[in-house]
Amino acid sequence: MNSPADALLGIVIEDRYRIDALIARGGMSAVYLGVDLRLGRDVAVKVMDHRYTGDPLFLRRFEFEARAVAGLKHPGLVAVYDQGTDHDIVFLVMELVDGGSLRELLRERGPMPPHAVVAVADPVLGGLGTAHAAGLVHRDVKPENILISHAGEVKIADFGLVRAVAEAGVTSASVILGTAAYLSPEQVESAHADARSDVYSMGVMLFELLTGRTPFRGDTPMALAYQRLNYDVPTPGDVVDGVPPQLDEIILRATERDPAQRFPDGFAMRDALLDMADALDLPPFTVPAPHRSAEQATMARHRPAGPRLGGTRVQSNPGPFLPDSTGAPSPAPGGGTYDARQPDPAPEPGSEPAHADQLYADPAHADPARGQRPSEIVRRAGLATVEDHTVPALRAVLWLGFVLLVAVGAGVACWWLGHHLLSLG
Repeated sequence: MNSPADALLGIVIEDRYRIDALIARGGMSAVYLGVDLRLGRDVAVKVMDHRYTGDPLFLRRFEFEARAVAGLKHPGLVAVYDQGTDHDIVFLVMELVDGGSLRELLRERGPMPPHAVVAVADPVLGGLGTAHAAGLVHRDVKPENILISHAGEVKIADFGLVRAVAEAGVTSASVILGTAAYLSPEQVESAHADARSDVYSMGVMLFELLTGRTPFRGDTPMALAYQRLNYDVPTPGDVVDGVPPQLDEIILRATERDPAQRFPDGFAMRDALLDMADALDLPPFTVPAPHRSAEQATMARHRPAGPRLGGTRVQSNPGPFLPDSTGAPSPAPGGGTYDARQPDPAPEPGSEPAHADQLYADPAHADPARGQRPSEIVRRAGLATVEDHTVPALRAVLWLGFVLLVAVGAGVACWWLGHHLLSLG
């Protein structure tokens, strides 16, 4: 069933960005798969909810934040390409990260061991630190805003949107609803936020990566948010086994209720994590993209494989959407977009390793196709490959040559025999 926002599908914004498909929808905005027709590249287009389009304060803040983030350069930040307003459409054009979110990865594989947590936190804290040095605060650090590419890149998205919405002249309960589990005490108490507020949210997120749950529970978002005013975040090592005490200490410092006791910014917290990883000799790790994600399912339906001509992919029949060497997923059954609010189907009995260390031992662990040649992957799916056709064709050529050779030999023998009989006569 289409939603009202689906009216955007197929339109071209500012004569440049074509909206092709919905990837995900949240309380403040919707993210679409789009094409930059001028440069011929896929992009992510975030369209803000219509509630904000008529608010001058929001529009000014939105433009300011977008310009500020576009000026930041760090591999841990999702690049911002453009922003603007076309009639009543307020939009942001961003880098399209080919993969999925940290939330989707957690749903697939569960809690992470320490070396995987460090691999996630390193680029995110680097991106946050870069923004903090420029005077910017994210205010909405959570797994949904951490994106992972098939190349193992980890990036944080949605800088500045919460501040723009919070300062708008409309009430937005969705901001609280979306971030209650990760809000710092000062954000709950006064809505004030600085770099140390992002550090607190990172500490809560790291607690969740290690344990599989956030530290506080509540019947309502506000009850959940207010718990952090009176209670400290517990030690992750008291919840699950295998957490080094040094990592416990970093998370406890990051989540101190008094901001002055926390790491001052993302860079300082990152330095502490990397020093711990070096001291404990934690192995390097490439974070895997989730096998199933809304972005990948959308790409599978709307971007058939094939070369581009004039900015548009050739519409060929690619057959089934096969896993590639980086573990791309199959599209959702029936062609639908996976809904982040719905749990994934339970794995088949015996298919899930017993420990997080096994799940995160290697990015290739859950994908048996990795490490195989493309022809082997295709053959497992029941499709013919070039190699499959080469052998029968070679046999046919050899047989044809053999038949021709026999025929020529028979012809020569008959000629010789006839000539010999005539000479005898």
